[in-house]
Amino acid sequence: MNTLLSIEKRNSVLLKMAALLEQERQAIIAINKTDLEAYKGDDISMFDRLKVDDAKVDEMIKAVTHLASQDDPVGVERFSFKHDNGMQVYNKTASFGTVLIIYESRPDVTVEAAGIAFKSGNKILLKGGKESLNSNLKIVELWHQALKEEHTSTDWVEYLQFNRTETQAFLEKPTQKVDLIVPRGGERLIAFVKQHATCPVIISGRGNNFVYVHKEADLDIAVDVIMNGKSKISACNAVDKVLIDQNLPNKQEFVASLISKLKDFKIEVLGDAAISKANGLEAIKSDEIWYEEFLDYKILIGEIASNTDTIAMINKYSGGHSSVIVTSNEAEAKIFMENIDTAAVYHNASTRFTDGGQLGLGGELAISTDKLHQRGPIGLQHLVTNKWYVHGNGQIR
Repeated sequence: MNTLLSIEKRNSVLLKMAALLEQERQAIIAINKTDLEAYKGDDISMFDRLKVDDAKVDEMIKAVTHLASQDDPVGVERFSFKHDNGMQVYNKTASFGTVLIIYESRPDVTVEAAGIAFKSGNKILLKGGKESLNSNLKIVELWHQALKEEHTSTDWVEYLQFNRTETQAFLEKPTQKVDLIVPRGGERLIAFVKQHATCPVIISGRGNNFVYVHKEADLDIAVDVIMNGKSKISACNAVDKVLIDQNLPNKQEFVASLISKLKDFKIEVLGDAAISKANGLEAIKSDEIWYEEFLDYKILIGEIASNTDTIAMINKYSGGHSSVIVTSNEAEAKIFMENIDTAAVYHNASTRFTDGGQLGLGGELAISTDKLHQRGPIGLQHLVTNKWYVHGNGQIR
């Protein structure tokens, strides 16, 4: 086990990493081009996540720089208690030890997720996808350089160059102690990790997010929230489903105008029986599609009878990630927000804000759709467990 580094040392490594990312900017982008050219798949959202350009390098630099400025998440007192017998009891945050991050196609995760894990006192094992191998190895080389320049062991950041079979074997019988696994990627990856892992896993689940346009909605807000929710199709906080209150005034006019706006952005619009019939859209073949996360230029619009029906529908079909009610009725919004079972619930705002940076956490390691031990964006302050510190002078029970 690596001895916990002082907060000064951890911050120095992060700042050194920021400087190296700037220094090696062109090299990273050039190496990433080889990954992009080698990518032969047809998954547009994966290709989008694989790409590193100047803006992406800026984000990486910003992420590690910001991490260096944040308070130490380790050793924070959560509870204290003075026992009758004079013992002083504290509960404080503690690092997990070793965190394994398994992810697909996103070289920025090699910076941001590793940075969050490192700042919170953990050793990081990175298992990236083969499609981003060259980019990831270059970034890990920079981590090692930053650690060396700060006279610290390069063991803190380790890249696991495993294929699927080797990954499965490692999950089932790790060759070193692993305390927590965070898979970031599609449903297949997450199911694979859950099936084989022998230690706790934080599930960063699917999106499949819903917007409910209540009968008392401000229609301009509704359009903005839906269009913005579809502005980045590769994101887990994108909108896939829209439910329109059947008692919405000017419903037909609103739906027709929404469909035309979506089509202007080359988004394929599907409808349930009522919506497709009234708007000449392709009707859905079965209700199974309501479960689907699209990650594509595609949206499904349906009609719904009430807030109560909407809550039941979202709780049945959504990925447990984010959902929105657009309404000017505060009481209806409150009912919706209290009863929807998703990690983030919104009133008159876009699902695209479900993000660590946007919700005030700085960066994020993942967005958890689990309820233990943290739900929604997992920031620096959540990548810790806790420990009891008990000080006595000979007390026995």
